[in-house]
Amino acid sequence: MSLKNAKAKGSRNERRSAALFEALGYLCTKAGGSLGIFDIIAINSQETVAIQCKSNAWPGSVEMEVLKMFRKHPNMRILVHRWRDRQRMPDVREV
Repeated sequence: MSLKNAKAKGSRNERRSAALFEALGYLCTKAGGSLGIFDIIAINSQETVAIQCKSNAWPGSVEMEVLKMFRKHPNMRILVHRWRDRQRMPDVREV
């Protein structure tokens, strides 16, 4: 898969994750270029959810450690969404 196709696939999966949270009433923002730790931040009146999206594989051990070390506030959750090819919903892990 070319880098262009991989980037398009990642962006598509990020939009799918955001759409799931928007359907639940969250306001979502997608990090431009996904250069930060999280791809999506979803906010509602009770909590903030930071989401890292992956295609086909879970994050590696170093990336998972970075997610675990992030200092979150009490009403915050950190999730990893893994979108496998031809899968309708993501596999989800809470960090």
